[in-house]
Amino acid sequence: MLIAAQLVAGLAAVLHVVFFVFESLLWTRPAVYARFGLASREQAETIRPMAYNQGFYNLALAVGVFVGIVMLGRDGSAGVVGKTLVVFGLACMVVAGVVLATTGRRYWTAAAIQFVPAALALALTVAA
Repeated sequence: MLIAAQLVAGLAAVLHVVFFVFESLLWTRPAVYARFGLASREQAETIRPMAYNQGFYNLALAVGVFVGIVMLGRDGSAGVVGKTLVVFGLACMVVAGVVLATTGRRYWTAAAIQFVPAALALALTVAA
């Protein structure tokens, strides 16, 4: 797999770790929930269980991509498993970005942040 693909995949994974931190650890901070379009702590508290869960999905995708990148350097079937993990994790990130974009125009920037690095890394990975 190309070094460029690994670097961009790593960036996509880091972004998903950041999403995890926001959604699962820092959700009730005004600066955080405001980024998600919420106006009050009460709204943030109402949505908190969903955000907490969603954050862990993002973390799981990031861990899968990181583990895949590490395994890419191995010989034999471990390298194949590594590429499979990277492709699967990135594909899930791409789909999640598309789904987010379909929820409305106000989410297009967030969707692009989620989608673009994952899609670029996926394209580079599949092309390699």
